[in-house]
Amino acid sequence: MSLVDIQLLAIALVSVLGLVALIVAKPRLHPLVALLLVSMAVGLATSMPLNKLASAISSGAGKTLGVVGLVVALGAMLGKLLADSGVTTSVANAIVSRSSYRVLPWTMAGVAFIIGIPMFFEVGLVVLLPLIFGVARKLETGKLGSGSAYVYVSVPVIAALAAMHGMVPPHPGPLTAIATLKTSVGATMIYGFIAAIPAIILAGPIYGTFIAPRMKARPDEAMIHQYVPESDEASAAAAAPGSATAAAPSVAIGVLCALLPALLMLAHAVAEILLDKTSAVLHVAAFVGNPIVAMLVGLIFAMVVLHPGEPEAVRKSLSQSVKPISNVLLIIAGGGAFQQVLTDAHVGDAIVHLSHQLSVSPLLLGWLISMLLSVSTGSATVGIVGAAGLLAPLGSSGVPVNQPLLALAIGCGSLFFNYANHAGFWLVKESFGMSMGEATRTISVVQSIVAVVGLLMVFLLNLLPALG
Repeated sequence: MSLVDIQLLAIALVSVLGLVALIVAKPRLHPLVALLLVSMAVGLATSMPLNKLASAISSGAGKTLGVVGLVVALGAMLGKLLADSGVTTSVANAIVSRSSYRVLPWTMAGVAFIIGIPMFFEVGLVVLLPLIFGVARKLETGKLGSGSAYVYVSVPVIAALAAMHGMVPPHPGPLTAIATLKTSVGATMIYGFIAAIPAIILAGPIYGTFIAPRMKARPDEAMIHQYVPESDEASAAAAAPGSATAAAPSVAIGVLCALLPALLMLAHAVAEILLDKTSAVLHVAAFVGNPIVAMLVGLIFAMVVLHPGEPEAVRKSLSQSVKPISNVLLIIAGGGAFQQVLTDAHVGDAIVHLSHQLSVSPLLLGWLISMLLSVSTGSATVGIVGAAGLLAPLGSSGVPVNQPLLALAIGCGSLFFNYANHAGFWLVKESFGMSMGEATRTISVVQSIVAVVGLLMVFLLNLLPALG
């Protein structure tokens, strides 16, 4: 390593600490503003020409949004259509109605696994809150189990939604890492599904069954009655003809709508493995398996199947669906600008030189960088974008690394210890009436288990022949 490398690494470290300070401490800037300010500071500190600095910021934000933004928006639209049509409730009730008390955490994890494929963590949890509250209320009235019924039911959901959000495309985190590292969506998706299953099992049903008897967390009555009818008449009205629940499509159609984009991307992954690169079928599979195309096909299919003849209602739902994700898109854009400035300043090259001298695996390094950025800034997206940007030069440096697994490791690291500077922490805490300690023992510990198990699965998968 040269003196210039050391200086670049020092600038990168100070920039990350500065980013944390601007977001966490006073003046507690919005992450977008903080990312842009830090990006400018890095450019000036590395003596980057002013015109090149401005270009790096705009091009970095544009490229990242161009790859990720459309998929995120289409995913939000699909999730909204699924919820409005009653598919979410239909799929969930079909599974839960066949479950005993001991099996219930496993079925709740299964529901969240399916629903979590096209939805953000926060969106998926909000969509599933009526089901969580309804099931927990039944456990309370039936005096089944001990401790908190709400923790017993919700922990498997939190684990599954978190694992899908951090490990599996088309979620913005994994997709951003894939785009930055220029690796395969299909291979990363296959690895993500494999790694997510043991992580969900350990952090969800197993940990939930252990922790629930030791907790008393319970929402207040007003919150409960927001999701659970206070009378049988209200329940009957909710299921009356013409209601979303009564008119909901079949479970099979609902599952197909939720899984269609993922199935198209998986078909591309399988075609890459089985077919020759000159095959016309592979070219078609690559087109329909492109995340943007796959999400668009899934959305159109859901519009036709779930809401036939309702153009105005569909338009209203789609418009409403993108409003909650505007903040995520802005952070993604700011993170892309930060990543591009770091790249143009050759900080990534210094990271490569450092990795040649350290015995730390690039997979572990990606997990650690993503984890530290996510924990400190309160944004998994910032953690993923920052780590992927810093490690992107490894792909062309000659350092042997499985790029899809590196993307997965970075996604897993971003999940570690979701705490008070994360929006998801407060959503869980306030929804279930938890104290800070109870929320920490649920969402913070659950996501830490998912992150660590995910990393262990990355190392195990790295022992096998690479996909793609």
